[in-house]
Formats: sequence, structure tokens, C-alpha cells
Amino acid sequence: MIRLPPRSRKVRILATLGPASDTPEMIRALFVAGADAFRINMSHGGHEDHAARIATIRAMEKEFGRPTTILGDLQGPKLRVGIFARGLAVLKTGARFILDRDEKPGDAKRVNLPHPEIYAALVPETRLLLDDGKLVLRVKKVLDDRIETVVEVGGALSNRKGVNVPDVVVPVPALTDKDRRDLAFAIEQGLDWIALSFVQRPEDLAEARRLMGGHGALMAKIEKPSAVQRLEEILELADGVMVARGDLGVELPPQAVPPLQKQIVATARRMGRPVVVATQMLESMIKAPMPTRAEVSDVATAVYDGADAIMLSAETAAGDWPVEAVAMMDSIAHSVERDPGYFARLHFTETQPDATTADALAEGAGGIVSVVGASAITCYTTSGSTVRRVARERPLVSILALTPRLDTARKLGLTWGVHAVRTKDVANFEEMVGKARRMALRHGMVDKGGKIVVLAGVPFGTPGSTNVLHVAAIRGDELKGRE
Repeated sequence: MIRLPPRSRKVRILATLGPASDTPEMIRALFVAGADAFRINMSHGGHEDHAARIATIRAMEKEFGRPTTILGDLQGPKLRVGIFARGLAVLKTGARFILDRDEKPGDAKRVNLPHPEIYAALVPETRLLLDDGKLVLRVKKVLDDRIETVVEVGGALSNRKGVNVPDVVVPVPALTDKDRRDLAFAIEQGLDWIALSFVQRPEDLAEARRLMGGHGALMAKIEKPSAVQRLEEILELADGVMVARGDLGVELPPQAVPPLQKQIVATARRMGRPVVVATQMLESMIKAPMPTRAEVSDVATAVYDGADAIMLSAETAAGDWPVEAVAMMDSIAHSVERDPGYFARLHFTETQPDATTADALAEGAGGIVSVVGASAITCYTTSGSTVRRVARERPLVSILALTPRLDTARKLGLTWGVHAVRTKDVANFEEMVGKARRMALRHGMVDKGGKIVVLAGVPFGTPGSTNVLHVAAIRGDELKGRE
């Protein structure tokens, strides 16, 4: 087994796998370059392809002895127009255009729209955005069998391009038949996180949660304006959240996305939910070996805001420079976290603890680290909740999570500052302190003569019982013990 030292940076890197990164050699290279977790995009590829990538990650996990997070990203409902007689049509600005239920191929005056939910939801003067917002239609009249519009922004529209409906909530189910099949596959494969696309309201999470049956953690992708309006309600029901800036930037003006990103990150942090910032972070690196300065600033902003993870999409899935993209993101994050002002900026977001012993100890651990000069916080955890509470406070040092459950260790791979280790539980106080010292030394999180802060619960092995905080000095002979 090859033991790599823990990542010294706190923010996590989530890399998407695809045709450019589907070999064992490439996945391993991405991990070594800095990828902490891997995204399986269910919108592309078949289950056989995904299963091979998952098997590679699990084999690598054993090779390095490090629990590794895999996120399965469901496609979600896709709203699309029908086909055109000539493959495409040019819609002229100011012209009338009709969307109808007629399945005949379309032209410059009309095209099929096979989604009854849209007809039911639209009202006059709402907008329809076509082809990722490149074309804009203004609704003038809605009938049972057609929608009459005026083209506000024209252009070429080709077969089966997407339709976004930003101004109303469209009552489409959050899970399609394909999503249900993909979710069943993800559960069978033991994926750690499931990302649910196009969440509009809290109720959208209910079916996915039921089908998951307690397996894995559920992440809500925020890419609809309606979801932003009910963000806290959605976060109450989700285990984590992703700022999916692609569709969010289609349905909203581009200038509205940065403040919303900050709002979503801050809200998730206050509520103790891991938050991932995604889409176009190093987009130019799909084709170029170096990013633009604006992209570097974009990644840095997400790190300064305290996001738990930052994500690469096409850069690693289909780009020409996948390893370089991960290495660049890793380098940017390290640079930000070395900034003397980094931690002050992190704490612009206030995280008020709940009136519980666990929250009080989690908040206190960060302060004690500063006072006694501890090198790490070691948390014993079964479900991961104590670790997430500590991480929410964004302490000055890394967090070593010790858990007997492999699924818990894997899920923590998207949590800020956490290095998770699967190990046997402890039975008494002396064993708790001894193992905490030993594991902190073994995993390179403290040196001889240093100190660690230990959090645990008594009785040991009882989920949700965190009630012990202890400061332990490292003598140097701890490695004689066993895991």
C-alpha cells in the first residue's frame, strides 16, 4: 500500500471523469495531481463505462489506503424542442414563432414542443430560452395545443435543442425514468453522493431520498431561480449543495450569478452543508495548457468564500489537459490558502452554533487550537456529523476524522479540511487518546512535541454523543501502537 501524506490544502477538488480520463493510468494521475473526489456524469456514457471507472477508483482506493469519494450526477429532466425539416431553422428577431404539439418537422414559423407541463405553466409575457439562452422567445398567448411567441433574440435553432423556462416553476418530476435507472445503478455500485439536477422546490428531493433508502448522501444542484428563492428549505432536506452555474447562468443575467454564488455558499456554510462550486472554472483548459487570469480569479474567489469543494467538468472529462487542469486548480487553492488574509476572509460568514454540546465543543475546538498552538483536530465519528460541525467553523488546522465506517469516510471527502481514515472504534478514554496521537502522527498531521485537539463521544461508539474535548501532547513513541 502506498501512503500519500494528507492534502495540506483545505478546499477539496472534484474532477469529472469522461472520455479523456477513463483509463486507470489517467484516473490515478488525476488523483496524484490533487483530485480528492470523482464525478460520474450520468448524462453521458452507459452503465458499463461508469462501472469500469468506479472499479478503477475503488482499486486505487485500496492502493493508496485512502477512502475516495465518488459522486453520481443524475441528468434530470431535459426540456427540448422537436426536429426541423432541414435540421435547423433561422428565427428572425421580431418575428412570430409557434411551439405546438404537432409532431411534424418544424420550420422558421413553428416547431414541436412535446412537454405538456410547459403549456400548463406558462402565462403571457414569460420567457422561453432556447439553446442555452442563445435565443429568447416572449410568450404572447398560451392555448391547449400551442404557444404563440415573439422572437426577442433570434438565431439558428437546430434539432432537439434545450428549452429553459426561467420565469415560472414547471411542474416536471425531478426524476425521469432514466434518472431512476441511473440512481438504482449508483446505489448498486455504492456511490457516496448522488447529485439531483434541476431542483426547483424542496419536494423535488423526496423521491430521490426515498429511492436511496439510506444509501449515500443527497446533493441538490442549484441551477434554477426558483430553487434560490427556497434555498434554506431545500438545504434542510439535502445533505449538500452544488452551485451549478451553467444553467443558473442561462436562466439569470450573467451579472446576477456571482452574488447568488456567494449567497448559496454562505447559506450552506451557516447550515453546515458541504457546498461545491461548479461549471466553467478553468474552461479554457479544455483546449489550452494554461487558464485565463479571469478563470484563476474565479477559482480563487470560491476558495476565499469558503466553498468545501471546487469542481472541474469538461476540463477533465473531455479536455486535452486533464492532469494539468487538476494541478492548476490545486496550485491556485494552495496559493489562496497561504494568503495571510485567507482565514480572516473565511470568517466573514458567521456560523452560529446550535444549543447542543456537540456544537459548543466544535466551536470551542477552533479557539483552543489557536490558544495552545495545536496542529490538528482529531474527531471520532460514526455518522460524520461531528466532523461536519467542526469543519463548518473553518478552523486554522486540518481535521482528522477517525471512523469505523467506510461509507462515512468516503462521504467526508467533499468536506472542507477533512482527512478521513477508517479505523476500529475505541473502547475507553485511554485508548481514545492513544489512538488519536498515533493516527495523527502516522498520517503526518502532527510532529513529535506537538499537540492535537481530540473530540469524541462517551459512551464510545454511540452516534450523536460528542461530549468530550481533550488536548493531547505528542510524545513520539505513539507509533509503537497498532491501528
